[in-house]
Amino acid sequence: MAIENRDNLLLIFTRNPELGKVKTRLAQGIGEANALTIYKILLQHTHDVVVKVSGKKRIGYSVKVRENDIWESSLFEKFQQEGEDLGQRMEHAFSEAFSDGYKKVVIIGSDLYDLQPQHLEQAFEALSTNDIVIGPAKDGGYYLLGMRLLIPEVFKNKSWGSDTVLEKTLEDVRPYSLQVLEELNDIDFAEDLEPYPEFTKYLVTN
Repeated sequence: MAIENRDNLLLIFTRNPELGKVKTRLAQGIGEANALTIYKILLQHTHDVVVKVSGKKRIGYSVKVRENDIWESSLFEKFQQEGEDLGQRMEHAFSEAFSDGYKKVVIIGSDLYDLQPQHLEQAFEALSTNDIVIGPAKDGGYYLLGMRLLIPEVFKNKSWGSDTVLEKTLEDVRPYSLQVLEELNDIDFAEDLEPYPEFTKYLVTN
């Protein structure tokens, strides 16, 4: 394989879209069926964004790899996430990527309606001159993490899903060169839908 194909790798973490098993915090406000519908919209949005960005792409499934879904096997390498918590799963995915020879590795989730191709392009460009790049989320976490070397402490001693993840991560990476991207809005709760006119109909539940 040509060396240029080993420069950039984009990791996308996703959950299988099943009723009652995705966006559980969102479902508390709008119901499980609506939460599943919105998650499918977010998955499609993520797909449509990432296919516009050059470089290799791997899609990591939370439970079971699916062959016949929106993630075309011709465009995405597929794998099952490994680890007891989000930190372990991300560390394993990054470790595998670096072991495979990739120089710049960026990971995102699949629930960010504000995500655009330029955010991913900026992240990979940032890794040309920085060890790490972070896209902060408004809820105190992050929507994007990129590295050009494995920094294990980033993945440890975090309360994943809490509003302290970004703060703790920034403390961990102080010895390294860092670029911070634009802050964006994760969709985790019903109120996170309010800025988007296309989602307001889901805020009215029976």
